Amino acid sequence: MTGVLKRVVLPVVIVVLVLGIAYAAFPFAPVIGVWAYDQVAPSAGPPEKVASAELNGSEPGSVLQATTLPLVTRKWEGRGLQAARVVYRSTSGDDMSPTIVSGSVFVPNGNAPDGGWPVVSLGHATLGIDTPCAPSLDAGLLGFLRYVNVFTGMGYAVALADFQGLGAKGIHPYSDSRTAGLNMIDAVRALRHTFPDVSDRWVAFGDSQGAGASWAADEQAKDYAPELKLLGALAASPPADMTGIVKKAQDGTLTSEQRGVIQAIIESLARLHPDLNRDDFRTAGAKHYWNVLTDCSPANAYARSQAVGGVGPRDFAPKTPAAADRLRELLTNWALPQKPLSEPLYVYYGGKDPFIDAAWTTAAIQRACALGGSITIQYDPDGGHNPSDALDAIQWMTDRFEGKPAKNDC
Repeated sequence: MTGVLKRVVLPVVIVVLVLGIAYAAFPFAPVIGVWAYDQVAPSAGPPEKVASAELNGSEPGSVLQATTLPLVTRKWEGRGLQAARVVYRSTSGDDMSPTIVSGSVFVPNGNAPDGGWPVVSLGHATLGIDTPCAPSLDAGLLGFLRYVNVFTGMGYAVALADFQGLGAKGIHPYSDSRTAGLNMIDAVRALRHTFPDVSDRWVAFGDSQGAGASWAADEQAKDYAPELKLLGALAASPPADMTGIVKKAQDGTLTSEQRGVIQAIIESLARLHPDLNRDDFRTAGAKHYWNVLTDCSPANAYARSQAVGGVGPRDFAPKTPAAADRLRELLTNWALPQKPLSEPLYVYYGGKDPFIDAAWTTAAIQRACALGGSITIQYDPDGGHNPSDALDAIQWMTDRFEGKPAKNDC
C-alpha cells in the first residue's frame, strides 16, 4: 500500500463504498440532518458564476451553467476544494438523442500536478427517481461529499453526475446504466470545461446504481469520448442485468429490498413508456403506498419507512404473462453487457446481496468476458450489498493511474 493510501484511506475506509450504499439500503432512503440546497445558510452567501467556466460549446459535455456551491465549500468536508454545480449537455443511452443534465464538479485547492489533476468520475447509489433527488441540490451532496473529500484529499479532481432526470428536468430512467454511464463520461468533460488544469486521464468509480453506470461508461468510453483517456472502471454491486427480478415478482420471492427496487423500476418505465400500466404490477400495499415509496424528500422519511413494512413480496406480481413479458423486454434492453469493455473493469459483488441476486451478476460477468473484456472479480460468497472495506478497490484504482497491469479473472 502506498503512503498516500495509508494516510488517506485507512481513516475513512468505512466511508468509501459504504456510505453511499447506506442510502441505497432502500431506494429513496431518508437523508437526515442535511441542508436542502434551497435553504441558504446565512454565512454561505448565494451561488455565483464560476469565472473559469467555458460556456460556449454545443457538444456533449459542454457546460450551459456553472455556479459555485457555497453551502458545500463552507462545510468542514468542503473546505479543501473548489466546487461547482454544472448543467451540461449529455446523451440518452436509449436513442442517442441530446439531453440536458446536471451534476457537481470539484478540484482540490492548491497547485495541480504536471499534466493536471487526474479525474475520478463518481457514480452515486440510488437516491430516488424524481428531479429533486439529486446530490448537486444538497449541501452534503446527499452524503457523497465525504466521497468527494476522500478523493480530492488523494489529489484527484472529481465529477459527480446527478444522472438524467435528477437535478434537471426530465424523466429519470432508473436502472438504465447506458444513459447514466454517458452522464458520467460527460461529467468529466464538464469538469474540464469548468476548472483549469484538469487531466484527460480518468477512472469511473460507482456503487449500486452508480456501479452499473460505471460499467456502462467503460463500455461506451472508447467510441463516445476518444479524446479522454479512460484507465479503468470500478463497479461495486452493479445492477448489470435486472431482468431476473420479473420472475421473482411472479413467484412472490422478492426480498424486502427488491420490492423497493422493482417499484422504482416500474414507475420510471411507466413514465417513459405510456403503454406500461402501473396497475398491472401493483396490488394491496404496493398500490396503497405507491406514491409514498416514490417520494425522496426528507420530510416524508418516516412515512416511507412505514410504507416499507406495508408492502408484501407478492404485491408487485404481474397480472398477466403479457405484462411480465413487456417488463422483461424493457429491462433486457437496458441489461449489461452491451458491448466490449474499453478498459479494465473491477467488479465487487456479494453472495448474500439482498438487492441484486449474485447469479445475475455472475451471468453478466461471464457474458462480458466472452466479449473479450478484462475484469478483476472480487466475489465474497458471504458478502452483502457493500464490501467489508474499500482498500482493494482503491489500490486497484491507484494501480491504473500508475500504469500497472490489471489482473484479468476472465
